[in-house]
Amino acid sequence: MARSRYPRAGVSRRSRRSPEVITLLGSASTQPDGAGELSASLSTPRTGLSVLSVTGEIDTLTAPQLSTALDELLAVPDGDLAIDLDGVTFLASSGLGVLIHAARNAARGNRMLYVVVSNRAVLRPLEVTGSSQLFTIIPAVDDVPDPASASEIT
Repeated sequence: MARSRYPRAGVSRRSRRSPEVITLLGSASTQPDGAGELSASLSTPRTGLSVLSVTGEIDTLTAPQLSTALDELLAVPDGDLAIDLDGVTFLASSGLGVLIHAARNAARGNRMLYVVVSNRAVLRPLEVTGSSQLFTIIPAVDDVPDPASASEIT
């Protein structure tokens, strides 16, 4: 039986206490040597925040899988949203398009979409294209503002 080059995106749950992690994409290898892999998982590290953590390469072949994973993130009914791209090693223009589309969808729903990134492989394409101005970029998931904490201060 031949294996498909494009594994089906499945949803599996890993049993953990808080935060719950749902694996949205397994390794999606499109080349024999492992290049072109993308994986994503959705978690809720605290009440009111859903995070999509992405690792691997985002290119023409993996951008559709990223789009599917972002649709899952945007389907979360309440709270702020973040996409953690610190595990991304390559970001092509097709991936930028997917991110921009997700940011627009979040804005239409009056939702905040934070982009968590501190690595040059992702920051550089965002800066060179001017796309960085479309996102609220933060260096770590822990830096996503907690609305509950802000209301206690004021």
